[in-house]
Amino acid sequence: MKNRYIGLLILIIILFLGFSVFSGIGTERIDIAGSTSVQPLAEQLAIEYTKDKPDLKINVQGGGSGMGIRSVSQEIADIGMSSKELNDEEKENVEVVEIGKEGIVIGVHNSNPIDDLSIEELKKIFSGEISNWKEVGGNDEEIHVVTREDGSGTRSAFESIVMDDSDIKNDAIVQSSTESVKQAVASDSAAIGYMSLAHMSDDVKSVKIEGVVPSEENIANGQYELQRPFLFIITKNHDETIDDFIKWVKSSEGRKIIQDEKIVPSN
Repeated sequence: MKNRYIGLLILIIILFLGFSVFSGIGTERIDIAGSTSVQPLAEQLAIEYTKDKPDLKINVQGGGSGMGIRSVSQEIADIGMSSKELNDEEKENVEVVEIGKEGIVIGVHNSNPIDDLSIEELKKIFSGEISNWKEVGGNDEEIHVVTREDGSGTRSAFESIVMDDSDIKNDAIVQSSTESVKQAVASDSAAIGYMSLAHMSDDVKSVKIEGVVPSEENIANGQYELQRPFLFIITKNHDETIDDFIKWVKSSEGRKIIQDEKIVPSN
């Protein structure tokens, strides 16, 4: 009797394992990780692409551009997201696909009277050389600099365009996402931070740079200088599932979604 129960239990386990294996057949998965600036766009692209593909699952998570690059090179993720250009070492054994360009907006509190800053003024503010708003025509108030963490694509692009050979001040307030930078600026009348154009809202006030308004049109025509790429990174030996998704992203349907998310699509 005991052997009969053991045999029945083994049969149930075999049937369960068989069901688990066969139920997964035909289901494909794409894992995307990296830049928190690119993440909302990638999530929207994933939703639209999989609407008529019930056997495909696309998982998107943040972590920053650095993590996105490493995840692909270490084959942890299928697609890495980056909002900064890759250096020569990072480009080894991967393929970089630019899906769009996006502006980096300088945001201040809505009560701040400052409307326009030069790149040189930005550099001095973020390095700490200018520490009071009155030095650039604002209120007599200490400037609170808000920045992103090391490894952030947004920070890397900002430093490349604005900071030149200067460092962001050591006592700057560090936030871990573009959304948290916006929230910090929105809650502090003396704050200034940089964030994605796609994340901008009425919570904060965007500042002109060199007299140019941050807009999709000015990014496309190159007049707005603070812009960076939105990149997908894939391994050179990626499979057909990845290839089909990338081709769709670059198609007219994918480009429309990119535009709807306030990103300028790449050619």
